[in-house]
Amino acid sequence: MERARFDKARMLAFGDARAIATYAVEILIVGAIYGGLAEAARLLPAINPTATLLWPPTGLALALVLLRGYRIWPAILVGTISPYFMADRSLLEFGTAGIGSLLAACAGTWLIDRWSNGRQTFATPVGVAKFAIMSCAPTAIISATIASAGFALANDLSLSDSVVAGVTWWLADAAGTLVVAPLIVLWATMPLRIPSKWKLLESIAVPALAGIVGIVAYSPLIGSDLVSTDLDVVLPHRSLLGFLVLLPLIWAGLRGDRCTVSTAAFIFVGMAVWGFSVGNDPFPKMDPNGALLSLLVLSIIVSAPPLALAAAIATRQTTEVDLLSVQDQLNGQLERKALALDNIRRHFQTLIEGVVDYAIFALDREGHVTSWNSTAQKIIGYSSEEIIGKHFGIFYRPDERRAGSPAHALETAIERGKYDVEGWRIRKNGTPFFITGSVSSSHDDAGNLIGFISILRDATERRDAEEKLVQAREQLAMSQKMEAIGKLTGGIAHDFNNLLMIIGGSAQIFTRLLDPKLPKAIEAIQTAAKRGESLTRQLLTFSRHQHLSPTVVDLNASIKNMRTMIESSLRGNIVYNENVGEGIASVKVDLAELELAIVNIAVNARDAMPSGGTFTLSVHAVTANQETGGDRRAKAFFAIALGDTGTGIPPNLLSKMFDPFFTTKEVGKGTGLGLSQVYGFAHQAGGTVTADSKVGQGTTITIYLPSCADEQTASKDLAAARAKPRQPQRQTVLVVDDSPEVADVTSSLFEHLGYETIYRDSAEAALKLLDAGTRIDLVFSDIVMPGTIDGVGLAREVRSRYPGLPIALTTGYSDAANAAPPSLKILRKPFDTEALRDFIQDLAPPRSPRSSVVPLASNTTDALRRH
Repeated sequence: MERARFDKARMLAFGDARAIATYAVEILIVGAIYGGLAEAARLLPAINPTATLLWPPTGLALALVLLRGYRIWPAILVGTISPYFMADRSLLEFGTAGIGSLLAACAGTWLIDRWSNGRQTFATPVGVAKFAIMSCAPTAIISATIASAGFALANDLSLSDSVVAGVTWWLADAAGTLVVAPLIVLWATMPLRIPSKWKLLESIAVPALAGIVGIVAYSPLIGSDLVSTDLDVVLPHRSLLGFLVLLPLIWAGLRGDRCTVSTAAFIFVGMAVWGFSVGNDPFPKMDPNGALLSLLVLSIIVSAPPLALAAAIATRQTTEVDLLSVQDQLNGQLERKALALDNIRRHFQTLIEGVVDYAIFALDREGHVTSWNSTAQKIIGYSSEEIIGKHFGIFYRPDERRAGSPAHALETAIERGKYDVEGWRIRKNGTPFFITGSVSSSHDDAGNLIGFISILRDATERRDAEEKLVQAREQLAMSQKMEAIGKLTGGIAHDFNNLLMIIGGSAQIFTRLLDPKLPKAIEAIQTAAKRGESLTRQLLTFSRHQHLSPTVVDLNASIKNMRTMIESSLRGNIVYNENVGEGIASVKVDLAELELAIVNIAVNARDAMPSGGTFTLSVHAVTANQETGGDRRAKAFFAIALGDTGTGIPPNLLSKMFDPFFTTKEVGKGTGLGLSQVYGFAHQAGGTVTADSKVGQGTTITIYLPSCADEQTASKDLAAARAKPRQPQRQTVLVVDDSPEVADVTSSLFEHLGYETIYRDSAEAALKLLDAGTRIDLVFSDIVMPGTIDGVGLAREVRSRYPGLPIALTTGYSDAANAAPPSLKILRKPFDTEALRDFIQDLAPPRSPRSSVVPLASNTTDALRRH
């Protein structure tokens, strides 16, 4: 650490000593130059004591202080005193002259630094003018005043002589300063650079011409022995040729060469001083003050104006160079910006062309299209050549254009910055399409509107998908509602049918009694039971839970056989027309349900035509994708169209007409289940049903049923052709039902048909009875029962354990019936004696009441095979 400090101190000491030595050398050199110039300036007054020529030391002092600063004052002071030791002059005279020059130089430097940019004052015409003014006053005034005061004191001059001497020296100082200071400052401050050949030649030629003009105009050589005296005769007023110096000076000034101008002016003024010293024209010896004034004016004319012109031209050249440099920089920046802009434009175009889902286009302030991407052409149909320059209102519908919608969109975009659009637009081919997007206003940095950017998307498919989704949701809600109603219906129907079974069966038992008071009550009970049975049947059919017994029927023949039934459902003032086309084949339906559906529609048509009208039934073949709304299977259907000319159904009620319990009839005149039965029957049969209605024109309901022309047709004639069975003999039937009341009614019906019955309340109890070896000819079981085994399970167990034992099932409603095999017969509740007799006849042919079980089972199996 100590060593580092020592080295640093030694380095600083060495640096200070070197700086002091350099400064001392500089003082000596400057002092010698200044002293030599001061002594040389005194030579001419020594030769010609009557006049004081230009005093260069003041200009030199000003130049030195401008270049080296105030630190140079010792050199100036030494230079002014040094001639004292070489000439027979008083110290007071030399001292006042030196002090005057030093103070003048310092004062002039301070003013120039403050008001005229210091050493750079010759860079501008204004700076040159300021320098000229400050050289005359106060610089020259200070120097001349102090010097003349010392001279007057040293030589004991009068006041008038002192004033004259002061004015004379002021003019000399001013002229010397104007000529000498610019020359020194410019050559010291101008950068050193190697000029071109012509520039170097020009820098030499201009001072040489100025010197030649000065020699010709003012030099005492003309007319001397050195130069022919004839020229003095030829050029009696040769001093006028001095104005020719303006030509090279102006040339150098126009070239902006300030150094050359100052050098040429210095040489020319030197020649003039030479002529002034000998009293050549225009500097007569008779008028020394006038001659000196002429010299001052000449010095100002040849130094200040050309120098100002050169400064102006140099400034202009520098400005041009700077401007050219700036222009080159700007051009380079513009090129780079243009290249970047072109790249950005190319990237932007690539970007917007790569956006395949959005139409992007730009608009001017009036709404005319200025750019257009390929997606816009794909979506809207216009090419760039067709659409650019046209107003974007062409995309709007005519009514929107008349209403001013395009202008409103632009105004809103200007006001809010962005306008969200959604609606229908028109393509080039005239087709509408639904769009979503926005129109945004675009502004420059100053906030001025420059145009708009529109981004649109074709949302037609999305809108269609949303509408389909809404429809699907509505259909799902309807399906869920139908499912809920169906479950409710099934639950009600199961218990309700059991009640109807008890009522109906009991009524039939009453009919066998001989009490004459019971017939009317029995008839009322039977009527109510049948109405309840019909109501339950309609509910189950609508909910598609009704157990159907479909058979293959001839649709043509069946429709014709229904004519009487249909006409009886109508009134006399209604005309019935029937139109069944050719080629109508077979369908597989529950014929009773088909008849019920047609009768329900006919009854509704009758009620819709209180004043009469026409009811038309027509049948024709269709395909699924033509009229059924795209059914699941592509196969042939038969459309049964039933139309009336009634009052029609309003559009807001048309979607509800198949809902259960919905009716437009008065209270007590309709249950609202007729068309719901049609709906359930059509769908359960594998088809569908549609409705079309116009208020005041009528309603048409069309039932679509799948064709099954390749299956064997069953008819009522085939059923009628069966041999009427003989009266069944006494056989044993095992009745299985969880309701004792229903079991009692069922047993009584079997007993009325000649059977003996045994009752069990569960499947487990029935299997125990069979396992015990009890002789049973037929098992007749309800499907819904408590316990682990229902009726279908009981049937499986019986067929597995006792293959020859016939078994039949019955139910009012049960989902479990869907799991039953097709060969297992199911009788719907409620049923009466006739329905039970027909069911038993279809199940097995009659035989003796005490035959073995095996023959009964064998005959039953044969019967099942026939079905």
